[in-house]
Amino acid sequence: MAATTSIHGMWSGRLAFILAATGSAVGLGNIWRFPYAAGEHGGGAFVLIYIFCVAAIGIPIMMAEIMLGRRGRQSPINTMRALARQEGRSPAWQLLGWMGILAGFLILSFYSVIAGWTMAYVVRAAAGAFSGVDAAAIGAAFDGFVADPERLLAWHTIFMVLVVLVVARGVASGLEQAVRFLMPALFVLLLVLVGYAATTGHFAAGVAFLFAPDFSEVTGASVLAAMGQAFFSLSLGMGAIMIYGSYLNSQASIGRNTVLIAGLDTLVAVLAGLAIFPIVFAYGLEPAQGTGLVFKVLPIAFGQMNWGTLFGTLFFVLLVFAAWTSAISLLEPMVAWLVENMSFSRVRASVLAGLTVWFLGVACLLSLNVWSEYRLFGMGILELFDYLTANILLPLGGLLIAVFAGWILSRSSSVDEFAMGDRVAYRVWRFLVRWVAPISVAIIFFHAIGVF
Repeated sequence: MAATTSIHGMWSGRLAFILAATGSAVGLGNIWRFPYAAGEHGGGAFVLIYIFCVAAIGIPIMMAEIMLGRRGRQSPINTMRALARQEGRSPAWQLLGWMGILAGFLILSFYSVIAGWTMAYVVRAAAGAFSGVDAAAIGAAFDGFVADPERLLAWHTIFMVLVVLVVARGVASGLEQAVRFLMPALFVLLLVLVGYAATTGHFAAGVAFLFAPDFSEVTGASVLAAMGQAFFSLSLGMGAIMIYGSYLNSQASIGRNTVLIAGLDTLVAVLAGLAIFPIVFAYGLEPAQGTGLVFKVLPIAFGQMNWGTLFGTLFFVLLVFAAWTSAISLLEPMVAWLVENMSFSRVRASVLAGLTVWFLGVACLLSLNVWSEYRLFGMGILELFDYLTANILLPLGGLLIAVFAGWILSRSSSVDEFAMGDRVAYRVWRFLVRWVAPISVAIIFFHAIGVF
């Protein structure tokens, strides 16, 4: 049996854990990637496939990651080493923890840069900078912003300071207090924006874009896209969910909490689509993928609509909140390891980890402008970090979590941690985590690296 509490502190209750884990899962990608992917791959047909993939892949792996974290009650590195030792296995399993922390560091380094863009756009929207401006001017303004390393550095620095301030305060005073404010605020902002979108006269078009099933558009690529979205949207394979699980009390139901977290994560993505696309269609704009939708397309609509300054500001504040809750979960695993292994105070560990990420982020933002001619494997630094994490580290991390939980950890240990007995629900989870999830993630991995 593991220790009943973590030395770093514990969540005060089930709600705090659910908000924190949902905050980790909900990020910038939820706000624009899921709605666009749904529209591109058959609308409601894609949503159905996605929900199935969440149930068959995402939830079993998330349950496994929370279970391992709670059983180990330490940073991901020390948890994996301790659990492997308990099962009489090689301590090399701690490399899974190192992979997660490395992935979190690399992701946070460029994530902070993009989050800095959202903070800058809060100011721009509030100042009315989008009012009466056409697409060419907004595109030129964005391109000019990305080409200015000093402005990118300033916003990247401000965002990382905010992240470090939360993490340095600890589990109860920092992480929990932040998510208790940020997550309800995020949902309120989303509902306000959906309410406005319903008044545009194009709400039905937005709903059809997201949910009208078109099975003729479903291809093998659509299924792979749904599988990938289901895995990545739940923040799996990077140690964040594992460390949050280590702060969960022993009586809480891992299964029920995981299902609720996955449901809330999907709900945020759906609400984001219902907020975004009626506005896009109302102003005759084309939905574009990724950063173009958020930073080049939507500002045109905000510049034309009534109350555009207010709703544009609220939208970018929403993005900042989503980025902030994800970012603190990415920094936490390394901070926990430094406290455990280097006897650092939490403040010192947070500052050191934050500075390391900040320096990596500087390299990322410079790769967008003054270092743009320097390429590694044909990619800039930001592109390379994105590729390494999304295509290699996270899928491998998720695959190894499933393998360890399903094949290495003894049946009695997982039955004991889930506290639901060796009954049907447990047997379904065990089948999914031993067979369905690892095979599916392996398919995602090999597709991502171009094997097929």
